[in-house]
Parts: sequence; C-alpha cells; structure tokens
Amino acid sequence: MTLDLTGQGVVVTGAGRGIGAAYAKAFVTAGARVVVNDLDAEAASSVAKALGDNAVAVPGDASSEDGVGALVAAAREQLGQVDVYCANAGVARGGTEAVAEKAWDASWNVNVMAHVRAAKLLVPEWLERGSGTFVATVSAAGLLSIPGAAPYAVTKHAALAFSEWLSMTYGDKGVRVHAVCPQGVRTDMLWSSGAAGRALMEPDAVDPEDVARDLFAAMEAGQFLVLPHPEVAEMYARRASDPDRWLAGMRRMAGALPAVTMGTD
Repeated sequence: MTLDLTGQGVVVTGAGRGIGAAYAKAFVTAGARVVVNDLDAEAASSVAKALGDNAVAVPGDASSEDGVGALVAAAREQLGQVDVYCANAGVARGGTEAVAEKAWDASWNVNVMAHVRAAKLLVPEWLERGSGTFVATVSAAGLLSIPGAAPYAVTKHAALAFSEWLSMTYGDKGVRVHAVCPQGVRTDMLWSSGAAGRALMEPDAVDPEDVARDLFAAMEAGQFLVLPHPEVAEMYARRASDPDRWLAGMRRMAGALPAVTMGTD
C-alpha cells in the first residue's frame, strides 16, 4: 500500500477487531491519525495502544443518533477534522422473515442508519472544503444477497444503495465514496454466522488485511466498488443480465446448505 495519508484524520467504527482493526492499522501505516471506535471499550483501547501515538480509542455506539453525534464530535476534537470516515461496524442477524422485530431494528440501525447519521454530520463540512471520503463496509450480500439471513441481506442491500446515492449526489463535489463488498472474511462475524453462513463463505474466506489492501488500492484508483473476491463482479453481472436464472441458482444453493431456522432473536 503506497497511499500517503500523512496528517489525515480518519475514523474507523467497529475497529476493535477484524476488518476495522485492519483498516485502522493500514491508515496509521499510511501516516493518518486514527480514531478507533468500537462498542467494546477494551478492544478499542487495545487496538489503539498497539498502533501507537497516531491512534486514539473513542469507544461508544456508532449506530444511534446520539452515539454517532458523540463520536463525530470527539473525533473532531481529537483530529481537528475528519477526512475519512469508515462506517465499518456491522451486525449479522440470520433467519427468515420471522426473525423478531428487535433483530430487524438492530440490523437497520447498525448496517444502514449508522451510515446515514454519519453522512448527515460530515457531508456538509466536506462539501464546504471540497474533499472528504466515506468508506462503507457493505458485503457481497449487498450485491448478491445471501440465503438464510434475511435481515442481513436486506440491510446490506440498503447500505449499498445509500453508498451509491452518496456517490452519485456528491461525487462531483469532492466527496469520494467506496463500498467494500467482500464475501467471507476470517473474522468473528464469520465464525458466528451459523452452519449455513460458514458453509457458504468459509471456503473462499480472505483475511482482514486483504480487505484493507484492496480498499487502499480502490482509494488510489478512485474506484467506488471494492471487491476482495473479484469473482463477485461476474456474479453481479449475471444477476443483472438474467434475474430468473440467477434466482433459480440461488434457490439451488440455498437447498444445499444446512437448514435455516425461522429465527426469533
């Protein structure tokens, strides 16, 4: 990674482990000053401490309106200004349409509204100075869907749609947007995704550091879509060109996976 971000102020949510921690390390290595955010205060502090003087932990909720407001305010105090915001925190709720309302609410708030709330606070400042970067960790599920996890699939589609909207609306005004859409990544989220999720994603899983590398390559190239699994592009094209055939294939895939429970949590 050759991107030089010396002096840039960066916020990474969900940075206590996994992809977020890899992002934080990559940004510090590139010369940026990084706010490490996570609900797990101990994990955030551990990552920040390991990264040295250019990282600071700001634990807290990066999804609620109050939580995002507090995070952005603290980041501005620590960094002076926020140049890059990585909306990386996410939740993976499995199950069908019968999953309890609280699972849908959590998925909507963390996977979608956290992005909207951060953009609401940051975009006006970025437009005023003519620069700013919004990074959304979405998922290949936002492009292709995923069997067995209705709340996750639906909200990741929405996260991608919001990222596209940001780019089409503000991309010519200095705001860069990157949507990161990996399939399986070797993180706690993969290990806790259930038998169906692991069967689907584990065989081709990549490391968090691979995702950070591909994000930086996309930032250097000015590319919106970040695909750590390049084959996703071909799948996405097939989905668009023949939706009925693609859905038939997805039904076959779903039928070959371990049984999906209705879900109550």
